[in-house]
Amino acid sequence: MVLRGYVPTSEETLQTLAALRLQSLNSDFSTHTPFPRLEELFPPHVLHVRLPPLPHQPPTKCRGARLRAGLLAGGLWGQALAKQRAERDQRLRGRLREEGASTMAAIVEKWKLLQGMGRPEAMAAYVALVREWPGFGSTLFDVDLHAVRPRLGVVQGQPWQRATLTPLSLQSPVGSGPQRLWLGIGAKAVSLYKPGEPEPLDSFCYGRISSFGASDRSTFRLSVEDRDLLFETSQVDEIAQLLNTYLASAAAQRLPQPQEPPTSPPTSEPTVLPQGLCPAARPWQHQPPVGSSHS
Repeated sequence: MVLRGYVPTSEETLQTLAALRLQSLNSDFSTHTPFPRLEELFPPHVLHVRLPPLPHQPPTKCRGARLRAGLLAGGLWGQALAKQRAERDQRLRGRLREEGASTMAAIVEKWKLLQGMGRPEAMAAYVALVREWPGFGSTLFDVDLHAVRPRLGVVQGQPWQRATLTPLSLQSPVGSGPQRLWLGIGAKAVSLYKPGEPEPLDSFCYGRISSFGASDRSTFRLSVEDRDLLFETSQVDEIAQLLNTYLASAAAQRLPQPQEPPTSPPTSEPTVLPQGLCPAARPWQHQPPVGSSHS
């Protein structure tokens, strides 16, 4: 999770996590200890972010210039461009090696400060740091949010019950394009994160999810109260299976527990239903079956 970049935290904390991992694997620092590769300790994408962006070359507007460029592309000009790209790639690789060496040196310095810490203590400290992220314990999936639409049979004039995430409201610009998000599925709720942001854009406890399903092999639909959220992802099956597991667990928690026969006359007070994970939601048994889809 950390190495895949799914724990949004500072680079300083990522280096500390790497040092704790080294301490748990190899105990105290020693020059004779074999070092793991940096990719096994630190998320590689952080190093790539440091690299300068590629220079933007505006397209040639003149038709004659474009024609000459096309004619020369297979000749000397094409060879020159290939050489420039090779040189640029070589410079970027060199810069990436420099950044990697600098990061590894910083990790080693933090590792030296952990001398005397036992393996259990290092692992506990590692987990404690990761647990500081509110999304800890959730399984994260890369998704593209393509559309948010009102569910069939729902009046569009009704106010939203919860619309803390502005991009997910129906007032979003139609031409804004898909949004790359993290879909976090945890034991108590489903959350949407902007990649790299520690706080969720919005969260839906399972009592608010009425149904879900696959529109096709790469499109997943999640119905939350009066909204249908459509995601494009390559992990449709994995998302559905995990949601089924958590929803079944949530439903089981809401089943009435057997009670002892009453020893006193019944009172006229109304029965109080268990509130479950989402007090504001309707009782779970009144909702459509898990995994069902609406036409």
